[in-house]
Amino acid sequence: MQLRLFKLILGPLFFLVIYLTGPYPGMSEEALAVLASTGWIAVWWVTEAIPIAATSLLPIVLFPLTQGLGISQTTASYGHRFVFLYIGGFMLAVAIEKWNLHRRIALNVIRIIGTSPDRMILGFMIATAFLSMWISNTATTVMMLPIGMAIVVQFSEIIDKGKLTLFSKALMLGIAYSASIGGISTLIGTPPNLVLAGAVERFYDYEISFVSWFILIFPLSVVILFICWKYLTSFAYKLNEKGLEGTNEEITRQLEALGKISREEKIVLTVFSLTGLCWISRPFLLEPFLPQVDDTIIGITGALTLFLIPAKKDEFILNWEQAVKIPWGIILLFGGGMAIASGFQDSGLAEWIGNRMTGLDGLSIFLILILIVMMVNFLTEITSNLATTAMLLPALAPTALSLDVHPFLLMIGATIAASCAFMLPVATPPNAVVFGSGYLQVSDMFRKGLIMNFLSILLVSIYLYLMLPIVWGIDFTIFPESWK
Repeated sequence: MQLRLFKLILGPLFFLVIYLTGPYPGMSEEALAVLASTGWIAVWWVTEAIPIAATSLLPIVLFPLTQGLGISQTTASYGHRFVFLYIGGFMLAVAIEKWNLHRRIALNVIRIIGTSPDRMILGFMIATAFLSMWISNTATTVMMLPIGMAIVVQFSEIIDKGKLTLFSKALMLGIAYSASIGGISTLIGTPPNLVLAGAVERFYDYEISFVSWFILIFPLSVVILFICWKYLTSFAYKLNEKGLEGTNEEITRQLEALGKISREEKIVLTVFSLTGLCWISRPFLLEPFLPQVDDTIIGITGALTLFLIPAKKDEFILNWEQAVKIPWGIILLFGGGMAIASGFQDSGLAEWIGNRMTGLDGLSIFLILILIVMMVNFLTEITSNLATTAMLLPALAPTALSLDVHPFLLMIGATIAASCAFMLPVATPPNAVVFGSGYLQVSDMFRKGLIMNFLSILLVSIYLYLMLPIVWGIDFTIFPESWK
């Protein structure tokens, strides 16, 4: 109780210290108000003095009262178009889970990949990563965990206890890590991606589309996933058994328990596939005929379609009672992050921060990128990845201006790094879910996760440094003149 009280007091105390000692040289009153308010919000986000989603509503109170940002401008952030893109994506995910389509996809992928321990883990990781591109990382992990535990039980009858322990640890970590890795591939795969897209639109009036993000980041996701699998199976746990009898039978048994693919599953798969196809093909198939169409319209159209198609027993593929089960807390957190970005931009705080980031001038661009990626990576081990990006992206935009570096390099690096926290059970929901299986100890996750953290820091930094200019055609050594 005393610790919680300390956390509660720490937020307003942080606010008062900043507010009463300012304004600082060159800072406006509005910028000071936004900075002090963001300090309070950041402290409560990091300490979780109250639920993170509830803290995300603080800008609606603090920004107008301190005159940092008007109430209309603040609340408009919670209705940003990317908020509705996320709502559409979540509703598609609810339908996929409702009709068990995700389980069928996962089991079939695992059966196709193979039955040796290392190939079995690869199958789990590919299935988990693919589902995490469209469904929340937490829901994907929760769904994959019981399938994995059933396989461990099946293995217990045919391999000795020592090898079973190694296999179970590698499998649990593989599920957790691939959920995070897969999520970075699409804009709707993990919340920080949409925070970035919203911040870029807010600061530079530039749209990061679904397809442009996918083309840039999907190859990186594949590389990290493969290296993670190779590390877990060949180095961390050295799983080199040949195919084992009985594992295919367990997968087949679980598929038979699902029965034949139902009409409802086929409908959801069709709607889901068409929505994804429209997202991917929008620039060259839809925009020439309907230039006003964007990713949000496509996502909401896909979600609405689910309410229109009848299912069995006088119900529809999706009804409102099921649709409202989407994670509203994440949506509020996203809105709060967008409100902070608006506050930074409109109050002049972003410019003020940029003018004071001269200490990095003497460093190479690549070193700056690695430092930012590393800082965000380890910070996310103890804070929400969404809260981390919501706090840092508004500050990285002016930092890029002061360094005369293209902002995409720093902002995308920070965003991807926020989803690559592998070290602690509290770092991400997937980590916490698999830790709860009982097969892992904190030391298992810490040692293996620390290696994965450093591997991801290097991979993300090198990939973005080399590929961002090629794939998106930008010169990251120059801040665009039109955005200044």
